[in-house]
Amino acid sequence: MSYRPRFTITPPLLARVEAVAALRERIQGAAVQVAWIPALQKDTRARNAHSSTAIEGNPLTLEQVRAVEDGKTLPVPTRIRREVVNYFAALRHIEKLVAKKRITHEDVLRLHGIIAGEVMDQGEAGRYRSMRVRVGTYVPPPPEEVSGLMFEFLEWWNKDSPVLSPVLSSAIVHYRFEAIHPFADGNGRTGRALALWELYRRGFDSHHIFSVDEFYWEDRPRYYAALQAVRQQGDDLTSWLEYCTEGLQQTLERVWQRIQQFSASRSRAQLVLRPRQEQLLQLLRTRGSLSPREIWDGLRISKQGAMDLIRPLLKARLIKRVGTLKNGRYVLR
Repeated sequence: MSYRPRFTITPPLLARVEAVAALRERIQGAAVQVAWIPALQKDTRARNAHSSTAIEGNPLTLEQVRAVEDGKTLPVPTRIRREVVNYFAALRHIEKLVAKKRITHEDVLRLHGIIAGEVMDQGEAGRYRSMRVRVGTYVPPPPEEVSGLMFEFLEWWNKDSPVLSPVLSSAIVHYRFEAIHPFADGNGRTGRALALWELYRRGFDSHHIFSVDEFYWEDRPRYYAALQAVRQQGDDLTSWLEYCTEGLQQTLERVWQRIQQFSASRSRAQLVLRPRQEQLLQLLRTRGSLSPREIWDGLRISKQGAMDLIRPLLKARLIKRVGTLKNGRYVLR
């Protein structure tokens, strides 16, 4: 019996797919002409590594993850650092294999071996599980079924998925892999890496500057709920595809903002924006100006947290303060 994903192309899903396609076209048109793509790629790798490992509980901040990639020493346990180092290695691995036409069992096992090497709580890195596992309330298929399910999944991926938009096929790859849960540990990171690999292979993220995992990490309860909803809906993937395309749309909107930021700051010190800073800039674009209270209320952060976001933006001359000391407001420059 072969694998056949079930879903419906709803009007909201179609609208998001079209919006994603338009954003991608705009980004591709801008990116091919700029000299700072390597810096943007490095930034994206750090964001992907941070987000995907943070979803699984790694406590390192984005800034610490950047330090790990740069080879700096951090006073953290070896395993915590190893998880991040492994994920960077996995990202570089799939970047090198971007032209690979068929994904095999060996490819999946190799990727898992890179991601989970020396950080497994149970089982063995690079080998399908031989034990039953439980993920919250979800009980994945028994170990004796894993190999067959993976064969059916890979057959669909290699033969049938190319007729779909990569926006949809990457989301299906992500969900189906997590549903099979073929490894004893490290399935989340591996599944997200495979979904990203699909975007690379299909030429959707040809510059490797999209970090969809940030969307999942920023609201983990919703991410897990979206996965669970598919099971509750009898494996109908419609709601999951709507959720993933929403995430990809938001990701591309952020990439466009980063492109504008890199372009505007080529002549001065570059500032790598944190997700909250991007949200703040978007609020300012939408509303025109914001008071300090409107900023911390709008972003749901503390007064001190707001100032920590604002100071680098002021220093980089992306925003400025206008008005009196008592009634001042922040605006875009």
